[in-house]
Amino acid sequence: MAFKDFPKKPNGVQLLQRSLARGRLGHAYLFSGDNLEELESVARNLAKTLNCQNPTKQNGAAIDCCDECLNCRQIENGNAADVHWARPESKTRIISVDQMREVMREVQLKPTAAEFKIVVIVSADRLNPQAANAFLKTLEEPPEKTILILISTEPSRLIETILSRCLRLNFSGDGKRELNSEEAAWLEKFGALASNEQKSLLGRYRLLDVLLQKLSELRTQIDERLATNSPLEKYDDVEKDLREKWEDELAAAVEAEYRRRRADLLLLFELWLRDVWLHTLAAGKELLNFPTMAAAETVAKKISSKQALENLQTLEQTQKLLHTNVQEALALEVGLLKLHF
Repeated sequence: MAFKDFPKKPNGVQLLQRSLARGRLGHAYLFSGDNLEELESVARNLAKTLNCQNPTKQNGAAIDCCDECLNCRQIENGNAADVHWARPESKTRIISVDQMREVMREVQLKPTAAEFKIVVIVSADRLNPQAANAFLKTLEEPPEKTILILISTEPSRLIETILSRCLRLNFSGDGKRELNSEEAAWLEKFGALASNEQKSLLGRYRLLDVLLQKLSELRTQIDERLATNSPLEKYDDVEKDLREKWEDELAAAVEAEYRRRRADLLLLFELWLRDVWLHTLAAGKELLNFPTMAAAETVAKKISSKQALENLQTLEQTQKLLHTNVQEALALEVGLLKLHF
């Protein structure tokens, strides 16, 4: 995929291409948005554009990649010698100081096969304090022909000294959330259950069951997809240490992606609760996220605007709890029992 293949080119991509055309690319970026995979795709395409052998040019400067040359293919497949990725590892999902020291060591080496050396820090909000502080000097003054890209769906969790050293581009979608068929079906089902009388514990636990079942499906999908792309599937005869390293990396990647998708699902629920709140205020339909879903209006007729606002606050607190080591099912159970329907 090249920048030209993005179905709806985000404003952030247009800004990047203008910077490329003017020769004013920064040395350190923070890409933020709602979807980690999309942010990784933007970072990957920037790396390809900078190192493409046959790029699309404007004013004599590369603004997009060909997506076909050797450099582009290697970057797309994740085996380019001059493009380095750092991700949260282990069950704690932390980017450690040892990882960042390895990144900094690589950064000091000159590019071997391409013009630019690119470093991408995925889920940069997971840098632990020691790793973040160790990275500051390199982030502020990287070697020539080096571009550092931090990507995060939660940039507010990054320390200020990191934020201040990066040019920030936001790739969040503009306007109302567009649901795919799977999301729409799940939200319709969840909303219909919530709009029924939910005074009993049994009703609340039905809601919890629907939510946990969906999360279980998400984890299974992620596990299968990432396992298919893991080197564990391609190479059987490897040394024990390397196999254990790949297994740890796969487990960390699955956990990171699952947490991201879980946050997306709960955000979907939060947007629906916002519609409930707007209905209690008799707000116009143009403000609603899902104006065609009648369940939100049904719930709004049963509760006050104060209770609807408390629902939003409760779900926000639940999201924060899930960033800690709290047991997932317990946090969701407590949150659902507090909601007003």
